[in-house]
Amino acid sequence: MKKMYSTKMTNVGGRSGEVHSPDKSFSLNIVPPGKNTEGATNPEQLFAAGFSSCFNSALDLVKMQKGIKGQSTISAIVSLYNNGKQDYSLGVEIEGHIEGVSPEETQTLLEITHTVCPYSKATRNNIEVTVKAV
Repeated sequence: MKKMYSTKMTNVGGRSGEVHSPDKSFSLNIVPPGKNTEGATNPEQLFAAGFSSCFNSALDLVKMQKGIKGQSTISAIVSLYNNGKQDYSLGVEIEGHIEGVSPEETQTLLEITHTVCPYSKATRNNIEVTVKAV
C-alpha cells in the first residue's frame, strides 16, 4: 500500500476548546454539538464535511467510469447518539443528487460509491451509514 497523504491536527480542551494544524495554517474553535457560536464548529460537523467531500470525490470517479457527466451534490448528516451512561455513537446519512440522472440510477451509483469511498470503508461495520438519492 502506497501512502498518498497524511495530516495531523491537535485538539486542546476537547469539545470546548480548539483544534489546529502543527503549522497553525488551520485553526478552529470547537464547541459542543447544538451550541451555535460564530467561528466555531464541532467534531460532528467536521466529520460530515470530510465524509461528504470524500464521498463526492469517490462518486466523481464512479461517474467518470460510467461516462456520466452530471454534477453531483452530496450531503452527510452526522448524528451523535447517547446509548446510555458514557456510551455514545455516531450515525451517518448520505444524501446524493446527480444532475440529469434519475433517482433510481443515482441510488445505484451511490451504492457503488459506498463500496469505494475511503470514509465508507473506514466506517463499515462500525457505525450505521445509509445512502439515499434525493
